Amino acid sequence: MTASKRDVIRAQRTKKKRQRRMRTILAVGGVIVVIVIIIILLTNYTIFIPTGPIVQITPISRPEVNGKAMGDPNAKVKVLVFEDFQCPICKQFTDSVEPQLDSSTYITSGQVYYEFMQYPFIDDNSLTKESHQSANASMCALEQGKFWEYHDIIFANQGTENGGAFTNKRLVAFAESLGLDLTKFNQCFNANKYSAEIEAEYQEGVSMGVTGTPSIFVNGKEVTPGFAPTWDQLKSAIDAALAGGG
Repeated sequence: MTASKRDVIRAQRTKKKRQRRMRTILAVGGVIVVIVIIIILLTNYTIFIPTGPIVQITPISRPEVNGKAMGDPNAKVKVLVFEDFQCPICKQFTDSVEPQLDSSTYITSGQVYYEFMQYPFIDDNSLTKESHQSANASMCALEQGKFWEYHDIIFANQGTENGGAFTNKRLVAFAESLGLDLTKFNQCFNANKYSAEIEAEYQEGVSMGVTGTPSIFVNGKEVTPGFAPTWDQLKSAIDAALAGGG
């Protein structure tokens, strides 16, 4: 075989290797593109889902509101309430027990400081992260002084867990229905601006022994562990703490 023929064969082999390499690169690149598209679609799946009807709320007056807390931070009794916005028992607590505390004199008299604590966990195995995103949205509403109104509209529109009640689109629609500045809200929401604060509150709950929601603590002691307290049970715990027994 002459040198020229060997050069031709060598060139053909080199060309085939390059072609195989290019096909491999294109195939791998195609798979990566498909994976990225799937991730984007799953992350932003609300683009394809209608907002749906929204239950409107009538804002209610709460005593001594300070962000997502009520009352004097120096009060003798501190009540911490760890909740996940997707938790149905949290909604029951919010609907039945919290209003009785609001209408009592504990907060206005400076005896009780009541604070909502973020504990998103129901979406731990979900791609849509409705618990985390609703917590994120509520903090962006807090930034505009509307935490409790947003808190109320979230619970008013609660659905099945991870069932699409708190898609990103609906969370933004809640903000719009409350008259929030949507430019500021969206900037905050899309940046997950308060993720560190939410995680810090979650970890505080973990350190206090929280494993589910709602978990209510009066001066660091959990009321009815594993169960949401009734108003009578919460009131008894507050009275005991005021009397120096807790």
